[in-house]
Amino acid sequence: MSEPVPPPAVDDAEAARHRAKMEKRKAVQDKEVAEKTIAKGLLIVHTGPGKGKSTAAFGLALRMLGRGGRVGVVQFIKGAWQTGEQEAFAGFGDRVVWHTMGEGFTWETQDLARDRAAAARAFAKVRELMADETINLLVLDELNIALRYDYLDLGEVVSTLAARRPGLHVVVTGRNAKPELVAAADLVTEMGLVKHHFAAGVKAQAGIEF
Repeated sequence: MSEPVPPPAVDDAEAARHRAKMEKRKAVQDKEVAEKTIAKGLLIVHTGPGKGKSTAAFGLALRMLGRGGRVGVVQFIKGAWQTGEQEAFAGFGDRVVWHTMGEGFTWETQDLARDRAAAARAFAKVRELMADETINLLVLDELNIALRYDYLDLGEVVSTLAARRPGLHVVVTGRNAKPELVAAADLVTEMGLVKHHFAAGVKAQAGIEF
């Protein structure tokens, strides 16, 4: 085994320049942070063609649990198949309320009335969880897909989420977020697709896709 390469030496002048630069940067950063005084429940949207939208939402859920909060999850499209994140969050007991209410993707059900009915039931559950003041973060997984296919009334969904109670954070995932939802959101992240292993024939794998 080769010996580790030591880091390059830093002379006194270089160290002093770096320290002065970081002091200025810290002063700017501290001033900017001090100017932010608003605390509120956020409406967050994860969208775009890239992988990682739900993954990021569940990362936020884990962070909230780490801070002692309680999390609700409503899955709009995904069917009743068990995922790794659902299994993991089950370990938190009643601190996580999980509802998988979809019946599979639209190309699987091939039944518009059935898909709309499932979406309506899921959004009714969303309203119920939004009224539960013990829940700090609500993940609405693949709601964007339900809106894309007009399973739900867009105006009703946006107005309901916008009227959330002050301390509730809501995360919406799925491709093709509607412009109206984007406009109402506090934070929107678009996941870009640079490269995906599916294109090379790699199948969905446990622990990565589900």
